[in-house]
Amino acid sequence: MQQDSKQTDSNQSESNPSETSTVTATALGTWPGSDPVEATRIIRGELGDPHLPFLVQLPARGPGADALGRTAALLVDLAVDLQPHGWRLVPRPGKDHRRAVSLLGQDLNALADVVGAEESPGKQLKISLRGPLSLAAGLYLHNGERALSDAGARRELLQSLTAGAVDFVARARTAAPDAGIIVQLDEPDIADVLGGTIPTASGYRTLRSVPAAEVSSAWAQIVEALSGAGAEQVILRLPEAARSAALRPGAQTPFALALGAGASGAALPAAGLTGADWEAIAEAVENGKTLWLGILPEPVGNEEPRQVKALVQDVLRPWTKIGLPANALPALRLTPAAELAEASPSSARKVLGRLTQAAEALSQVAAES
Repeated sequence: MQQDSKQTDSNQSESNPSETSTVTATALGTWPGSDPVEATRIIRGELGDPHLPFLVQLPARGPGADALGRTAALLVDLAVDLQPHGWRLVPRPGKDHRRAVSLLGQDLNALADVVGAEESPGKQLKISLRGPLSLAAGLYLHNGERALSDAGARRELLQSLTAGAVDFVARARTAAPDAGIIVQLDEPDIADVLGGTIPTASGYRTLRSVPAAEVSSAWAQIVEALSGAGAEQVILRLPEAARSAALRPGAQTPFALALGAGASGAALPAAGLTGADWEAIAEAVENGKTLWLGILPEPVGNEEPRQVKALVQDVLRPWTKIGLPANALPALRLTPAAELAEASPSSARKVLGRLTQAAEALSQVAAES
């Protein structure tokens, strides 16, 4: 165990963005369309070094390409099928499970083909999956209730997901042999999990809140396993701060729990961040953590994305107000404010271009400080 801890510290320190000189950009994972090869080419073209390309997710392909189905395809010794109310845990894999596994395999194969044709493959690659608490909130047991309702089911899911996530890292490293792997754990439901506001299957009441200690322990287990498997960073993607404010007074925020569990940093949407949120962010940055900041809303229709100058000010205004120095800006990685699956292909591409431009502008600010 002690050796694993040292490995984790080493991995995180080697890839700590605060030790680099540039602000970088990435996106959250989903992409419009249904062709994984074409999508992979576009993403890797727009997010070349020093930015962070990612293994594409194409939910437009239907069941099994959605976030829950994709993560369920990683589970070890657990199977799922698709019911009218959602994905359900079942004793044996069926056609729905096999389809989800096949779609993930197609995405990894597309990545390997595109990377293999590149003259200078990038230095890093991001993969993403649903985190253990939101996975338990989204999967259903055979009795029709959410897996989140059963402590034993939560433990079993965590063990299965951890094993599957470790294998996912290995498969990604095979597809992109020279790239350091960064893992994004998505926990969109965590504020509701902690606050006890996840509805039961019937919808007439809500499930009991999961203790913060269990959440922290679950995240620590999967972060440690991923780091031990060679992941350079593990980032917890969390919901907007406004939803976290619904927690009990004095309760630890998901952001604090994520960092306390050993995550390299967190991904947060910029909209709704309060002064208290920025104070917590400042402390995290000063302690060498990474902040992925969702700053760019998806354009509506054919409108152009928000201009670079405005995006730079959206970052610098709270950054300087809280007292963070400009030379700490490379702790940032810029992302869209939301997923891009519903955007048009041209709009999604423009979003990536605008984010890299904003990152370069902020890098210039940091260099001149």
